[in-house]
Amino acid sequence: MKSYFSNWNLMRLLRLAAGIFILIQGLQVHEWIFIIAGLWFTLMPLLNIGCCGSASCNTPMKQWKNKNDRENFENIKNKTC
Repeated sequence: MKSYFSNWNLMRLLRLAAGIFILIQGLQVHEWIFIIAGLWFTLMPLLNIGCCGSASCNTPMKQWKNKNDRENFENIKNKTC
């Protein structure tokens, strides 16, 4: 349980709070669309799903075959910036 809460950040807590708020409001006004949206926004931070929440949008770093490739890239990058 301790390891589950170790990777929580402020944004994840805010998403959880917003989801709970939407869910409670949906239950109070008996609107199914808000209940479903509240459940969705509550489950996203609990399960750590969503864009970039679980590093699903992450792109892998290119592995350089040799040192010359890296140096050539750095030279071109520095000249264009």
